[in-house]
Amino acid sequence: MEINKNFFEKVFSTKRMERYFALYPNDEARAIKHYECNLMLSESLYTSLSVLEVTLRNALCRELETMTGREDWYAIFPSTPGLRSLNKYITEAAQHISARHEQITPSKIVAELTLGFWVSLLNSEYERTLWQALRRAFPYMPRQERKRRNVSAPLNLFRRFRNRIFHNESICWNLNRVEEIHAEILKVIGWMNSDLPEWVREQEHFSHVCREIRNQMEWK
Repeated sequence: MEINKNFFEKVFSTKRMERYFALYPNDEARAIKHYECNLMLSESLYTSLSVLEVTLRNALCRELETMTGREDWYAIFPSTPGLRSLNKYITEAAQHISARHEQITPSKIVAELTLGFWVSLLNSEYERTLWQALRRAFPYMPRQERKRRNVSAPLNLFRRFRNRIFHNESICWNLNRVEEIHAEILKVIGWMNSDLPEWVREQEHFSHVCREIRNQMEWK
């Protein structure tokens, strides 16, 4: 099997690969290497992104339970002005659980909800209804910075970044910017649990991969 431009365009589509081959019109091997580095970089971000998602979900869920006094906190959405639009996420989660012939429970609803749902709770439209309670999910965020927009903006950035990675889109173009985003992810995780960023660094190999990519691509 010959791994060349035709192979990659057939497997991954000409549209997906055109950016790489256009950058190196006379060096097919380098274009392929760049694409492989993109895969390496994407894989190396799994740990930080997954920890962010689980930590955010659990922190917000905890505060919603405290706010409502009930484990099925989402049950208040249909009858609460300003929150009714969120019920569509709950309905969809319940449908997915039912389709698997499983019992619908609060813990399964929580696990089924997407990152997009959790991030949306911090959008401006819910500032008056939810932010007062949800700000407590970020106890280690500097008090002077603890404003809804300062949490929502990076989380929406991370959500878009995560989606690019999970859809096998390109992120390996400005490695410095990716390193900045990774540092921001760890910072936001630290707002929720101050011990977690260091633990994540010990588990992941992001920094090693960035060094390896710079060596392979001969980037400074």
